[in-house]
Amino acid sequence: MPTKQEQITEDDKLIRQEFDALIHDYLNTNHRKRVEKITKAFNFANSAHKGLRRRSGEPYIMHPLAVARIVVKEIGLGSTSICSALLHDVVEDTDYTVEDIENLFGSKIAQIVDGLTKIAGGVFGERASEQAENFRKLILTMSEDVRVIIIKIADRLHNMRTLASLPEAKQYKIAGETQYIYAPLAHRLGLFRIKTELEDLSFKYEHPDTFRMLEQKLNEKVKENQAFYQELSVPINQKLHEMGYTYKLKERVKTVYSIWKKMSKHNVEFENVYDLVALRIIFDPKPGMSERDQCWMIYSALTSIYKPHPERMRDWVSNPKPNGYESLHVTLMVGGQWVEVQIRSTRMDDIAERGLAAHWKYKEGGVEEIESELDKWLREIKDLLKDPSPDAVDFLETFKLSLHASEIFVFTPKGDIKTIKKGATALDFAFMLHSDIGFHCIGAKVNHNLVPLSYRLQSGDQVEILTSKKQHPQPEWDNFVVTAHAKSRLQDWFKKQAKAIAKAGKATLEETFAKQNVELNDGAFMRLFKYFNLSDRQSLYYQVGKNVLDLSDLPKILTPKSKKGIKNLFGILGSSSNEPEVLKLPAHPEAKANEKIDRKKTFILTDDPKDYELAECCHPIPGDDVLGYVDEDEIVMVHKVQCPVASKLKASQGERIISVKWDMRNLTWFPETIEIKGIDKKGILVDILKVISVAHDMNMNKTVMESNDGIFIGKFHILVHNTQEIEDVRRDLLKIKGVNFVGRVEG
Repeated sequence: MPTKQEQITEDDKLIRQEFDALIHDYLNTNHRKRVEKITKAFNFANSAHKGLRRRSGEPYIMHPLAVARIVVKEIGLGSTSICSALLHDVVEDTDYTVEDIENLFGSKIAQIVDGLTKIAGGVFGERASEQAENFRKLILTMSEDVRVIIIKIADRLHNMRTLASLPEAKQYKIAGETQYIYAPLAHRLGLFRIKTELEDLSFKYEHPDTFRMLEQKLNEKVKENQAFYQELSVPINQKLHEMGYTYKLKERVKTVYSIWKKMSKHNVEFENVYDLVALRIIFDPKPGMSERDQCWMIYSALTSIYKPHPERMRDWVSNPKPNGYESLHVTLMVGGQWVEVQIRSTRMDDIAERGLAAHWKYKEGGVEEIESELDKWLREIKDLLKDPSPDAVDFLETFKLSLHASEIFVFTPKGDIKTIKKGATALDFAFMLHSDIGFHCIGAKVNHNLVPLSYRLQSGDQVEILTSKKQHPQPEWDNFVVTAHAKSRLQDWFKKQAKAIAKAGKATLEETFAKQNVELNDGAFMRLFKYFNLSDRQSLYYQVGKNVLDLSDLPKILTPKSKKGIKNLFGILGSSSNEPEVLKLPAHPEAKANEKIDRKKTFILTDDPKDYELAECCHPIPGDDVLGYVDEDEIVMVHKVQCPVASKLKASQGERIISVKWDMRNLTWFPETIEIKGIDKKGILVDILKVISVAHDMNMNKTVMESNDGIFIGKFHILVHNTQEIEDVRRDLLKIKGVNFVGRVEG
């Protein structure tokens, strides 16, 4: 075992090697060489973190160094970002302040470090609303200098790469938070390579067994296809050489997470996911001709060799995605199978891989329009922040909506092109133009035809919004708007209206009680809550303000019942000879206090569920990847890891997430549904029932079979002990001639 002095020496060597690697990465870029500035930031951070270690045991400074290397090598940012990455944990973890950073390194680096400090520890912490407010502040900083969030994404990427050293419950929290907000954010900023790695790492820790299984199958499939792709590339190489292009061909292999997502969405097996590998053509554009035209020339050359799929062409060169992505995708029929080919210039590929950093590089080179769509999104975020919702958690939800938007292109009456979320309505478009237009929108003309507010726009539509000053937002509008901006503006409007109605309701309630000469105290409120089935004062005020509550019989509402008869509260309060009697209400029964759950240990799920409940939203059974959420009564709610409710809990209540393991003794039955598809033929149902009921001795409580044009789809409701039993019966059902698919219907 090394001595303390030897350990220090080894640490210093390790730190110096990593710093030298950082400088090497930096010197290999086109940025101005400010090595002295970076060295100063490193020395300061190294001194500040001296003696601190990560959970993995390595010196803490190795983390800021790793983040700085991601920032320069994988994203392509310069010295300001590198220094900010090196210093990003100093204010959070040491006694130094933002003012100290500003004095030593200037206001810009201090501003970025301050933004990073606001979100240290994750999107949410112990106090969700406070941390969400910090996130709102971070987004405000991002809208001024987007490098804040880029460095934070780099920080999260390194944390995900080193997640193995943390306890399982902590892994669930961080992986869930990454999937919930950081991966979509990386995608929106054009950091495609980082986005896919974040998704894959999150999936790896949430579903380790499934990840390993799919990774192995993918590697085997890629090896099998090597000869096919070499054969495919021969005529393409020949054609591109004839055209005089300098280029390279790359294979793009689908990620494990994207494969799993496709399997889950379409309920198919791995073997039925066909677009596992795509071919990418990256060419150096010739001078004197636009890159877009050259993409189409190469497209024409490819389709002269192979037949294209008529419905699988994606044109992202004429209208780039809002994150700046440009590429022309075509799907070709080659040797009996469809293959996607992506055509892009070296500039387009650089932007697709590095996102914003590449945008800046090419913008400085004079290509001004590159950032336009991204700038629009950042302006939208600024717009959301102008009049933020009082509830910061709501803001985070609204912001998340804007991250997941898939866009279409529509036109104004004058022919200006506008980008809007796929699935957006005419009302969404009205709000995009201006909030006042949205508030007063009564309909629209799409392609010169009158349509309602709820009309869903299609790419290429020409839209004219119709308004009236008499129109005001209606509650049902919230049901069909889909853009973050429209939802945010409507929610703000409804909240202001609700606040005004509640204020009027409060005045009415106080006036009513005053007329009856009754005190509006806590006891009176409790009886009103119980009588009208409400839970809080604001709800009561609002309902009174809306004139939906009948307050004409207050004496009856406020009179407590007792075994000795009914005592009239108004009589008591009206008596002049006695002091008013205190109205005593029964105390709310407290929930039974359970023994405090040790959140550092793995909770074991047995056949005797005293301290846990299986969530109704996802119906987990033994064998499913699960996690636990400790509620306020110390009851562990067990969810599937991929459950949407669990995803939100991991991000917003991470400190309450615990690791859980199944330890059932096959004493408990769980209802499950399996779906079977295949060729309809005589006796197929009998064969299926033999496998389920006879070979596997399973009980069935319901069966639904449908047949159409020789194809059958059946749903069989069975009782099982665990997922292994489902897998066993699935395997044997697939052996039946005519059965092509067997899958579990997820709850």
